[in-house]
Amino acid sequence: MQTLSVQASATGSVFALVRDFIAQNFYIPDPSTLSGDVSLVDEGILDSTGVLELAAFLEKQFHIKVEDADLLPANLDSIDRVVAFVARKHAPRRE
Repeated sequence: MQTLSVQASATGSVFALVRDFIAQNFYIPDPSTLSGDVSLVDEGILDSTGVLELAAFLEKQFHIKVEDADLLPANLDSIDRVVAFVARKHAPRRE
């Protein structure tokens, strides 16, 4: 049980950090309406340069490497997808 709560807490903090970064660095008329499943590209919040800024933030904040091949909507198009991407990058590798 403890592991689940620690994992949920970590996921929540990743969500909050990413959401705060986006709200502070990109134009959002009402940041309180920014939910986890909103498409950041379709809503005009991120453009190609914004995606690169987000990737740089993720690398610095979460100590991960965002490869060129990772710069896909499946990884970075919503806060929920970013949280899942960060979790995958931190997951132990299986050989």
